[in-house]
Amino acid sequence: MKKKILAVLLSATMVASLAACGGGSTGGEATPADTTGAQTETQTEAKADQPAEAEKPAETAEEAPSDYQLDKITMVVDGTLTAQADSGQKEFNDQWDAYVSERIGHPIHLDIQQQDHSGYVDAVGRIFASGSYPDVMIMPASMYAQYINTGILWDMTEAYDNADFQSRMAYPAVNEAVKNIGGGKLYGLAPTYGNGCVTYVKKAWLDAVGIDASSIKTYDDYYNMLKAFHEQDPDGNGKNGDTYGVIAAGYLGFEAPYINYLPEFWQDAYPAFYQKDGQWVDGFQEDATKEGLKRLRQAYEDGVIDPVSLTAGTKDAREKWFSNDQTGSAGVFTYWAGTWYQNLTDSLTKNDVDSEIVEIEPIKEVGAYINREAPVWVIIDDGDGDNAREQAIFDAFFETMLDGGLGQVLWTYGAEDVHWSTKAESFTTNPDDPDKKKDYEYAEGEFHLRPSPNDPNTIWKKNHLDPALTISTMAGDYASYVSTSSLAAEGNKFFTEHMKDAPASPASDTLTEYAGTINDAKNIVISSVIVDGADVDTAMQTYVDTVGPVVDQILSELNGQ
Repeated sequence: MKKKILAVLLSATMVASLAACGGGSTGGEATPADTTGAQTETQTEAKADQPAEAEKPAETAEEAPSDYQLDKITMVVDGTLTAQADSGQKEFNDQWDAYVSERIGHPIHLDIQQQDHSGYVDAVGRIFASGSYPDVMIMPASMYAQYINTGILWDMTEAYDNADFQSRMAYPAVNEAVKNIGGGKLYGLAPTYGNGCVTYVKKAWLDAVGIDASSIKTYDDYYNMLKAFHEQDPDGNGKNGDTYGVIAAGYLGFEAPYINYLPEFWQDAYPAFYQKDGQWVDGFQEDATKEGLKRLRQAYEDGVIDPVSLTAGTKDAREKWFSNDQTGSAGVFTYWAGTWYQNLTDSLTKNDVDSEIVEIEPIKEVGAYINREAPVWVIIDDGDGDNAREQAIFDAFFETMLDGGLGQVLWTYGAEDVHWSTKAESFTTNPDDPDKKKDYEYAEGEFHLRPSPNDPNTIWKKNHLDPALTISTMAGDYASYVSTSSLAAEGNKFFTEHMKDAPASPASDTLTEYAGTINDAKNIVISSVIVDGADVDTAMQTYVDTVGPVVDQILSELNGQ
């Protein structure tokens, strides 16, 4: 069965990127060429291998988890697992193995297959092409929506509804929304709510050009700020015109919510399939998208947007933004809220750059920042009609990830006495720099985060789960194990006060098959209009000529016609 679903898997994984960092994304990285071929037949064969619900043996639903003895869980994840090879992943992994093995009653090993964050989509495609399938993997909502009709993902609805962590549920609406994507079924679990991006501005640059952040109310205000950052000397190197107003990880993302890295330019556009007045539409063809493209073209022509934004990944964009050499950098960067407010500040400090940054409220034309649909963890269904293996994975993986105890602490903060501790200790960061030196001292039993394994001058923040976003709470003595910096807390509060929910992601067989082709066509429009200055209507007609019939078929499926 797995060989038969390979083409479908490759199609879906090649058209969406994950993200996160509090979520993250590959931004505007080019989507690999479409490899759909004869996937309609392949997909049908894959579904045929899955027994219909009525045909499954009656005892399947009553299988006890103990009937299947799991010895390993293979997990595919991107950079949202912060404990990486050089920052304590082995210790996290060893402690997870030991904890879960004791809890389950027999040894279980977590085989972490972590992929480069910016290249996650391509990496997942290669993994599936190799025929080595994971047990669990993380997916953005847009990829998840394309998978739910393939028979590849295990229906975990009953396991979720009966999970132990339900008694500590803080945000039940998060996975109810995930159920809605699956027509009332849950094929992926979101351990946190989605989060979103806010616009950050370097305070020193604002001061240098004489602009108050609170005065940025409209698009004209925003654009004039960008022009000042480009045309004047905000980095103080004595030269005008060698800096940019804004940098982004792509002009348009191919992961929902698509426009989150440049909301001021896109405004009321949503260049993807979304519901409008009860009907699904292709937002890419709408006038609002055309106007957004024109604004981006003007920004490119005026030199206020860093041209690397066309192909930059998230890592590239943020590292250029907080680089030690601010020549060629930008004053504005729209990125993830909460934890990343602290992370960006710390990175500027580490690079000896003025680290004060401000969050600006959404401009009038934007109205609110977008809270994305939550990314989900899925279990790959082996298709044998027996739920015992999948239930065992759910119990070992999800029930411990959200157990309110040590398992949740491991996923939230990492390894004990490596990333965090409750032992009495003292340490100093930046001991050789009087301006940055800071002493820390903790008593026995006091929970605290420790210096990062790969950077002793930076305090560790989190592992995978953001404590402010997790759907279930810590319990008992672990209830006090919640550590969020003042900046991260301020950032979370700011975002929740200025957010709106993203449109729901669509699910269509034809979209799953041809998403890569559609994204390629979008990229041609974006590049020809913004970079080459092509007429927007002419470029859009090329999109219609290329993928118009496929788009019409998708809309027909989505609207039940």
